[in-house]
Amino acid sequence: MAAGSHSSPAATMSRPRKPLNIRILYIANGLQESYVQIITVEEAKRRKSTCSYDDEKEGEETLEDFLPDLKQKSNLLEDTHIEKLAHRLPARVQGYPWHLVYSTHQHGTSLKTLYRNVCSIDRPVLLVVKDMDNQVFGAYATHPFRISDHYYGTGETFLFTFNPDFKAFKWSGENSYFINGDTTSLELGGGGGRSGLWLDCDLYHGRSNPCATFNNDILSKKEDFIVQDLEVWTFD
Repeated sequence: MAAGSHSSPAATMSRPRKPLNIRILYIANGLQESYVQIITVEEAKRRKSTCSYDDEKEGEETLEDFLPDLKQKSNLLEDTHIEKLAHRLPARVQGYPWHLVYSTHQHGTSLKTLYRNVCSIDRPVLLVVKDMDNQVFGAYATHPFRISDHYYGTGETFLFTFNPDFKAFKWSGENSYFINGDTTSLELGGGGGRSGLWLDCDLYHGRSNPCATFNNDILSKKEDFIVQDLEVWTFD
């Protein structure tokens, strides 16, 4: 065999590797011949942030749905729940892994422990509740829960429920009563003495009312509910 007729191990190892920060999209909309498009992850995120999944029109390019990477297993969320929530999250947290920072299953039923577990976090959090009627609902909060003498948070905060189908309740603009916590309770949404979602200090009793902040429906089957399990997730 002639010298140089095959590659040396060093030459093989020096071959460039396929970049890991790309996505390969298969586009098939029925109006033209199907094709493959390669884009960067950054471009995929940009497209998601500039178009609403609710407003997609027939014939337009759409991104394949991707489930976020949950670093721990959820006892409450199924894949269908996660997919719907991931679509609704603000663009700034889409594409990031989800980390479980508090769970009543792991850490016990204590609002004080919840506060302690999120005290070092400076990112949005996702609160998920499952009640004794097996209904799943909760809130996306722009700021981690803490003890405060006033309401805090921004208009990206929203409530959601899967009772019976997925609904998300965005900020109505009527007031800024997004998040409020003290040693006795945690509240999201308010106005006129009514809370969109309220939990007691033992994370056992809860209440959900229509409130002015989100113009929401009752998230649970009935206004007063008993918590079966609760999780708090963050994005990083």
